[in-house]
Amino acid sequence: MPESTEIHLTVHQRDPESVAVAIGEWLPRFVEADGAVTVSDVQTPQGAGMSSVTVLFTAAWTRGGEPENARLVARLEPDPESFPVFPTYDLGRQVAVLEAVAANTNVPVPRLVGADVEGSAIGAPFLVMEAVAGRTPSDNPPYVFGGWLVDASAEDRRALQDQTVELLAGIHALADPEAVLPQFVTTGDALRDHVVEQRAYYTWTHADDGVRIPVLDRAFDWLDEHWPATVSPAGLTWGDARPGNVLYAGFEPRAVLDWEMAAIAPPEVDIGWFVFIHRFFQDLATILEVPGVPDFCRPEDVVAVYERSSRRPVQDLHWFVVYAALRHGVVMSRVARRMMHFGEMEKPDDPDGYVMHAASLNALMDGTYAWD
Repeated sequence: MPESTEIHLTVHQRDPESVAVAIGEWLPRFVEADGAVTVSDVQTPQGAGMSSVTVLFTAAWTRGGEPENARLVARLEPDPESFPVFPTYDLGRQVAVLEAVAANTNVPVPRLVGADVEGSAIGAPFLVMEAVAGRTPSDNPPYVFGGWLVDASAEDRRALQDQTVELLAGIHALADPEAVLPQFVTTGDALRDHVVEQRAYYTWTHADDGVRIPVLDRAFDWLDEHWPATVSPAGLTWGDARPGNVLYAGFEPRAVLDWEMAAIAPPEVDIGWFVFIHRFFQDLATILEVPGVPDFCRPEDVVAVYERSSRRPVQDLHWFVVYAALRHGVVMSRVARRMMHFGEMEKPDDPDGYVMHAASLNALMDGTYAWD
């Protein structure tokens, strides 16, 4: 595995032990404990993202005089001083999505133990879920550079891929999402609303330094110029739809994680993201002359499984792949600024250098991107 594939990232500045102890003091009524809850074996997951703080711990208590324990996971709103990647972190909405998916679909999600969306208990909003045993493909370093998914047989990788695509269809099948989730408000044109929100996010990312990213400006213009003639009906979308946000037992999905980017949007928003994020990693492997997993998440395979599972056509996937590359580019531009803030990256001479996949995004817009 090339050494350069793992990037040092400052994730947060909270002490995991202190967080777990404070949450333990808050837990008794949520687990119906007779008294205090003790915590032990506190860990933070390796390769975790930067959009939230994640702490794993074991909780022990007595209920009705009988000892009980559980492995739990807490997700916290990021610290403002840790240069957040996103302008807001609506934990209450995440709780609502978790509960709605659990109650109205067959998609597996961790069981919610409780939440403090006001942040009164520990000084930051958080939720607590039961930990689910399983493994997930690594983001840092990206799974294409080695590990259990690369080492798997083509048949096992395809089984994992297909079952994960079926999860997308299951999420998108949630009926009457705006009634189930009134926290999500649309104007009636969910795709336009989604893009408007992405423009606002992009504006926020460069509000402090004024550095616009030419490839991202071009991509927003490209989306307007190539707007889909037919747009699928909107529904609940996962937002960060990828295998790295699923826990697997063997190659079978056991829990869908990370709902902070969930939205009401056409299903292709998830499908395009699912296809693009793997290509982003695979392109890195190609650049570093590593085989990666080129047979994984190919657009034609993803579309075939999704259409069979959902019984609806996928519309204008190329547009949504470009949109995914743009969305990821906006996130990456903020991550680059964050790394510069913490001294982990030098400021690029070319503003497009804020976006690691700028060349791929340009090629996608030009129609010259090489899928094979």
